[in-house]
Amino acid sequence: MKKILFYAMREEKMCFVHVLLNALELHEAGYEVKIIFEGMAVKLPSVLTEEANPLYREALDKNIIVGVCRVCSKMMGVLEENEKLGLPLLDDMKGHAGMKDYIENGYEVVIS
Repeated sequence: MKKILFYAMREEKMCFVHVLLNALELHEAGYEVKIIFEGMAVKLPSVLTEEANPLYREALDKNIIVGVCRVCSKMMGVLEENEKLGLPLLDDMKGHAGMKDYIENGYEVVIS
């Protein structure tokens, strides 16, 4: 089975919606798919939650969303919001969300 990690970096909601669309399609096709929020993208979970985005909800329900970067959440002023949403805070790479473990476990990384 092919494994894909979407490493979302941008705060642009439209770009992230395409990450969700692709992730969900690949998941339905039997791929193992994960999404990590890094960089400016850590601001998106609260926006997507507030608007009740159905694609985001589906990705959460299917355990495709791994979590958000702890340091970037803090630097962007959304650490408490992301904690309240119950998203795991990822900090395995000097406080940031690393991709090494995923690569070592056979994931192809797509940076958006």
